[in-house]
Amino acid sequence: MRIGITCHPTAGGSGILATELGIALADRGHAIHFVTSESPFRLKDFHPNIFSHNVDAQTYPLFRHPPYSLALATKIADVAEEFDIQLWHAHYAIPHAACAILARDMLAPRNRFKLVTTLHGTDITLVGSDPSFFRITKFSMESSDAVTAVSNWLNQETQREFQLAKPVHTIYNFLDLKKFTNGGHERCQIAHDEEKIIMHISNFRPVKRVTDVVRVFKKILERVPAKLIMVGDGPERLSAAGVAKQLGVSDRIKYLGSYPDIERILPCADLVFQPSEHESFGLVPLEAMACEVPVLATASGGICEVVEDGMTGYLCEVGDIDAMAARAIEILTQPETAKAMGRRGRERVIRSFSQDAIVDQYEALYRNVLALPNPA
Repeated sequence: MRIGITCHPTAGGSGILATELGIALADRGHAIHFVTSESPFRLKDFHPNIFSHNVDAQTYPLFRHPPYSLALATKIADVAEEFDIQLWHAHYAIPHAACAILARDMLAPRNRFKLVTTLHGTDITLVGSDPSFFRITKFSMESSDAVTAVSNWLNQETQREFQLAKPVHTIYNFLDLKKFTNGGHERCQIAHDEEKIIMHISNFRPVKRVTDVVRVFKKILERVPAKLIMVGDGPERLSAAGVAKQLGVSDRIKYLGSYPDIERILPCADLVFQPSEHESFGLVPLEAMACEVPVLATASGGICEVVEDGMTGYLCEVGDIDAMAARAIEILTQPETAKAMGRRGRERVIRSFSQDAIVDQYEALYRNVLALPNPA
């Protein structure tokens, strides 16, 4: 198949999934064309079946903001026509699916591709539900040949919010289990031997509740010598640092910023802590489980479909600082329990979220979509 992919190229769950999916499909012999604002950060090595096309949104005095969406739609149409793309996969309804629909309509009937749209979360729960974007979000999904969501929770939220006339297919995120393992790390570079390592990885948006991470960490330190490793960056980074200073724990926290090779440091952790308001899926917990690291998260959203409470980690209510601290201390002070959770976590990833199984589902969906008749 000749497949186009549009996604956010930065370090986020949607961009990671889109890029890894493209790489996996290329490994299976498909021709993959990425059209993005810049080359996706996970697209590092040369692959003969992968092509990257960057969008050039020019700035003109006439426009208050560069019209990126129009430039993206034009680039999709150009690439689709030049390389005879059969199917376009848009990750996020807004703006990517909307731009793909506009591009499709610009093409001659013989060049028009089929469109699959994957929903990753905020395009439904934040952007799509805003009255300013509701109508175009619904139109983008209804005009796609197939729509997928990364969890049953997101699927249900989409149907509840938009009342679509077509079904939404749940296809989970996946991992390359050869990349995420429990070995090969150098713990001494992050913390002393006697210190437990607690790790939080996010884009530091308000929904991630990073100040909860710091407040729970303060309670953990009352019982366990530990170091908190904060990976990522974003608007709540200063808030986290401010709370840490107020609580007197700044010297126990390391901020690593954006870290592209997360698989190199995840195995160092004794606990991965993600107290989000909600997650549409929970890629970081999945990566932690693959590295046999127990997960402490909140029982909200799609993460409940990833982490098995009491088996691969613990799920607590959003904002329950005391319960989170108690569960964290339990994991950190009971090494055999933690080890068993880690082992079960990797087994669960192998069983339910392996790359081969999920990519098989996408390939099957593509074949079904390509078999659909073209509209009159």
